[in-house]
Order: sequence, then structure tokens, then C-alpha cells
Amino acid sequence: MAFGLSFLKGILDGFGLAMFIPLLRMTSKSEDTVNGEEELGRLDFLPNFFESLGINLTILNVLLIILFFFGLKGIITFIEGYTQVIYQQLFIRKIRVKNINLLNSYAFKYFVRSDAGKIQNTFSAEVERVNMGYKSYFKSIEYGVLVLVYLLLAFSANPQFALIVALGGILSNLLFKWLFKKTKILSQNYTLKAHVFQGLLIQKVANFKYLKATGLNYLFGNKLIKKITELENVQRELGVVDSLLRALREPVTMVVVVVAILIQISYFDSDIGLIILSLLFLYRALTFLMALQEHWNRFLSKTGSLENLTSFIKDLESHKEIVGKTNFKSFNLEIDLKNVFFRFEDTLVIKDITLKIHKNETVAFVGESGSGKTTLMNLLAGLLLPTSGQIKIDNQLITDLNLQSYREKIGYISQEAPIFNDTVFNNVTFWAEKTPENILKFERAIRQAAVSDFVHSLANKKDEYLGNNGINISGGQKQRLSIARELYKDVDFLFMDEATSALDGETESEIQANIDNLKGKYTILIIAHRLSTIKNADRIVLLKNGKINSIGNFNFLINNSSLFREMVKLQGMSPQNV
Repeated sequence: MAFGLSFLKGILDGFGLAMFIPLLRMTSKSEDTVNGEEELGRLDFLPNFFESLGINLTILNVLLIILFFFGLKGIITFIEGYTQVIYQQLFIRKIRVKNINLLNSYAFKYFVRSDAGKIQNTFSAEVERVNMGYKSYFKSIEYGVLVLVYLLLAFSANPQFALIVALGGILSNLLFKWLFKKTKILSQNYTLKAHVFQGLLIQKVANFKYLKATGLNYLFGNKLIKKITELENVQRELGVVDSLLRALREPVTMVVVVVAILIQISYFDSDIGLIILSLLFLYRALTFLMALQEHWNRFLSKTGSLENLTSFIKDLESHKEIVGKTNFKSFNLEIDLKNVFFRFEDTLVIKDITLKIHKNETVAFVGESGSGKTTLMNLLAGLLLPTSGQIKIDNQLITDLNLQSYREKIGYISQEAPIFNDTVFNNVTFWAEKTPENILKFERAIRQAAVSDFVHSLANKKDEYLGNNGINISGGQKQRLSIARELYKDVDFLFMDEATSALDGETESEIQANIDNLKGKYTILIIAHRLSTIKNADRIVLLKNGKINSIGNFNFLINNSSLFREMVKLQGMSPQNV
């Protein structure tokens, strides 16, 4: 549709320009009417058409006809511009929505190996650059259509003159070929440097407190400034190439036109009226040809982003998470692991684990660093799938489950509790509407997490803003709010990955008491560094080198596992007094 509108716009513009020739002849001969034959070449059908309608070609009528053509052209131009905006919005929306959906389904094992800077840059700056490239690409095609239209009109008026100018245009286009190649190389270079910059920027924000406290913020800032300078240098080179193209466009056009006129007059003795008409069309064609070159070069300057986005989408698509079709409604019986192995690249991390976890049981996983605790929890959460062996939830293979529906029943509490830069209510409810039902649910969740008194002590209570990553609250308050968020979801499982290891002893004891109060109400799986926090667990799974070394409650392991006793001693706990 857009190309058809461009074609129609060029035709209307050409017809409007063509009618100036009869007008010039009228005024030069001081005649009230004129016969259009042999003044417009093969376009003489225009005046003939109007005369067949009973319209005499007087000066007034010709002026009205010209106004009609250009007025209609203006309407078509508006429709074309609006259509392009709609198409552009649909194009970018499709890309953004597709990227978000693909990232949602991106397999966790591939995400952990991804470049965060590349993801950030691709989702933000790269999509915008592709958007700009889209506009330039379709402008190039639009101008290409107009070049074709004006060349056809020019050939209709004066074939010889048009052929000379067309050949000149083709030769001039060859002059810019090396500039296009240079632009494409610079574009790819810019995209790679932008990835690095975005990655450093993410780290600057994420580690702001550490960098500030240690005085390294300026040193790291200088690293960012250096990358900014590198980006500016590439942008400057792209700007030089783009400016050179724009600077050469009109002078080259005029050289071609002047040479064509001299040849036409010197060797073909053509009628000056037809030369002028053909010149009008060709000048339009050459102008749009140069504009086409300029926009094409701008498109090429964004091809690095386009190639990166295409590669990014292919990576997301090829590493989509494998999910089953069975929806998980609720946990009723047990989780059953049989001969589970998991290999990460060339390393066997989990080795032949067989284990059953019952509903509302509290199970803790302990072991030295690298023993496989976190990997095992990731397997239980469905973030990773076994390389071999089986995991069943209520006798249903985890690979047959819709993992999204399964994870919606999991409350996940990590060492670094995620706090969003929003209100307490939105952090706990994950932006639920403030209906009476949701407010009651919110109050119940913060009571269960033992954070109700703190919330009601805030100036704005549930509407208090918590700042970036909860900068305005303590670590213990973050953890309690994180627990409240998971309880608000009506979960069946609570997964706690070193949830209290970053807290002071007093705060840890308070939160541990909160967790103990939830015992028997949820299936609780805990990874614990401090063994004192899992004394009340129903069972403790001791891992070593990816295997289960021992299983039992705290007292059983104290009495039967030398490895566990040694771990207790290393943490300053007396086996006789625990």
C-alpha cells in the first residue's frame, strides 16, 4: 500500500509539473488558449484529456488543473505519511513484544552464560537504532519508487535527454559505493562497543554501594568515560561519512544535469520546451536518487544493530525452555528424584541423586561450597532439567509439566531479596489492584512474615516508596518483605537459598523464627550456610561433590556423620550443646 501511494504521489507531481509547459507557452505567446500536442511529447494526452472533457486550456484553467494535481498530491502525501507511522509502530511493537516473550521463555542455563550488557543494549538502544534503520530503509524504497516514476515521465517527454541523465546518475551512484561499505563496518563496530558500555553501566548501578564505599567509583567511572569516548569516535566517523554524502549530493546532481543539457543541445538539437520538461522530471529523479543514497547510507549505519538484533532473536529462539502441557494446580503428595544427574558443559555437577520430599516437609541442603546445593535447588524449581534421571511432582514427570504453572506455586527467597523501586504494597502484591480483597490478602501476608508492625510504622504505611533496591530499609526488612511477597502468592513451596546468610545474628534469629512458624504449612526447601538455622528441619541432606553423603535430622547427623560434625565444629558450634 505504501509503495502504491508513493507511485501515485509521483504521478500526480509529474502531471502537475507537466502542465507548467503549456502555461509557459501561453504566457510567452500572450495567448488565452493553447494546443498541448507536440509540446509534452508522449504526455500530450494530458491536455487532450482535459479538452475531451470540455475544459478549454486557458491560463486560469491550467492554473486550476495544476492546483488540483498538487492538492491531490498533498492528500496522498498525508495518507502515505500516516500509513508509514502506523506500519512503523506495528513493526517496533512486534519486535519488542517478541523479544520480551522470548526472554520469558529463555532457558535459565543459557541465561546464566549470557552477556547482561548485550541483553540490556539490545532491548533498549539497539531496538531504537533498528527503528531508525526501518524508517531509513522504507524511505529508500519510497524514494526508489519516485525515482522510477520520474524517470518514466522523463523518458515520455524526451527519451534521449532522459537516457543521458540516467546514465550520469548511475555513474554518480558508483562514487558512493565505498562510502556505503565504510558505513556498514562502522555500524558493526558501534554495536559491539555499545554492548560493552551497557554491561559496564549495569555493573556500575548494581555495585554502586561497594564502589562508593571503597572509593573506586571514580576509577570505574573513568572506565565508563573511556567507553563513551570510543562510542563518540565511531559516531563521529559515521557523521563524517553521512555529511560527505549530503554535501556531494546536489553538486553531483548539477554536474550530471549540465553535461546532459550540453550534449542534448550540441548534438540532438532538441526542442527547449521538451528539454525543460524532461529536466524537471530528471532533476526530481536525481534529487530523490541522492536522497535515496543518503537514507540508504543511514540504513547501513544501523545494519550492525539489525544484525545484532537478528542474532539475539535467533539465540533466544534456539534456546527456548522445554515445557510440558500439563498444568500444575497444587502440590499434594511428594517430589520424587530418581538417579538424577546434571552436567553443566563438561562438568558433572549432580551425580546419581535419589530423594523423596513429602508435602509440608522442611528439608535443608548443606555441604561445602561447590557440593551442588544450588544446582539441586535449581533442578527442583525446574530452572534446570536433569541430564539424565527423573524428577516427578505428584507422580508427574517435571518435563511433562507446564513449568510456568509449577513455578507460580513456588515462593523463592534468596540471599539478595529483590526489592523494586516502588511502594511496599506493590512490592508485596506485585502491582495488584487495591481491591478490598487484595488489601486483606496483603495484610495477612505481612502478618505471616512478621513485618506488619514495621509497615504500619512507616509515614505512608503500605504506600511508602522503598527506593532503588530497597535502599531505604534494612536487610532484615527486605527479607521479611520478600517472604511476604511469596506468601501473598498462595504458594505450596518455599525455596530459601541462603536467605539469612547476609544478615546479622539477631536479625537472622528473628527471621528464622518466622520461618519456623511456617513449618508444616508449606513444603520448605532450604539451602543454609549457617547450620544453626536448620536445626529444626525435618531432614537435612548433606551433599559432597554432587552426591548425597548423608540424610537425617540434625541430631541424627551429629551422631552418625563425621563430615557433618566437622562442619558444626568449624562454625563454632559444640556438638554436645546443639
